[in-house]
Amino acid sequence: MTKHLVGHISEIDPKGSRTLRIRDKDIALFKLSDEEVLAVENKCPHKGGALSEGMVCGKVVHCPMHDWRIDLRSGRVQDPDEGCVHTFAVEVDKSNGAIYVTV
Repeated sequence: MTKHLVGHISEIDPKGSRTLRIRDKDIALFKLSDEEVLAVENKCPHKGGALSEGMVCGKVVHCPMHDWRIDLRSGRVQDPDEGCVHTFAVEVDKSNGAIYVTV
């Protein structure tokens, strides 16, 4: 596993997202209203919708295609639907705001 510098906390609006590609992985990075930053695979397990285009409510993103709700911490799809996306460890350096994602 490798830690990658992917940006700065100020580059993402609250409840906003950013996409990035590390190696062969498309990743959606989300900044929650409490400033926590979480990262998941940018592909809904249902029909492949880009999660980065979904609406964030709390710690859940709603897939823009069919409104599946995915927990951004665990990657699990919420009931009544089933599935999971990969999650990635995120670190925000408190001293300078740098964001690191481990893949």
